[in-house]
Amino acid sequence: MPSQRSGLDAPQAEQPHHKRNRRTTDGTTPPQTTRRTGPDQDRHHPRQHPPPPQRQQVAGWVHDTVSRRTDAEFELIDLRDHPLPHLDEPLGAMHGHYQHAHTRAWATRIASFDGFVMVTAEYNRSTSGVLKNALDHLYAEWQNKAAGFVSYGVAGGARAAEQLRLICGALHTAAMSQQVTLSLTTEFEHYTTLKPAAHSATALDTLLDQIVAWSTALAPLRDASRAAV
Repeated sequence: MPSQRSGLDAPQAEQPHHKRNRRTTDGTTPPQTTRRTGPDQDRHHPRQHPPPPQRQQVAGWVHDTVSRRTDAEFELIDLRDHPLPHLDEPLGAMHGHYQHAHTRAWATRIASFDGFVMVTAEYNRSTSGVLKNALDHLYAEWQNKAAGFVSYGVAGGARAAEQLRLICGALHTAAMSQQVTLSLTTEFEHYTTLKPAAHSATALDTLLDQIVAWSTALAPLRDASRAAV
């Protein structure tokens, strides 16, 4: 099988990715935030908050699992390392004319992958704004690739995963039927320490199998799209 690359997106989503064919994990980490300390201050001072322990543990669990596979190459993408502003491109992503350096850098990163494992928490029945913003910045770079979801929350993050399915449909990204839902009440000790059940580990293996298979199957469409540019 050809070498494949996938990505893990953290802290909303953790995504393992593999190389040509490459997959990504969209984890979602909140971007750097700013605040004013006084009315006469003319500068914002960034402050970095440590990520929630659940995010790091879920992303780490997924990454440890994918690192044992030999059918694809995976990388971890932490959105804290790609601090995108609120969508600020003058044209919609579907036009592909990215004006800002941060968007072009993000596009280059995502274009190099063939599939994604998105790790996400659930916030108010949806995924995080940070992950949604990262998805909305691009269009063609997501197309004809496979995506799977590992979610966590009180209800396992299932509603966040459903939101991501709708988004992936609009981006022409194939969403896998298998998903992993980790409940804070049953798979985290004291709501903070991840203790994944055996059925969750099995579900993750199945999800990864699907992502590798679909990313491989979609390769001719990706190649045709690149040739048409």
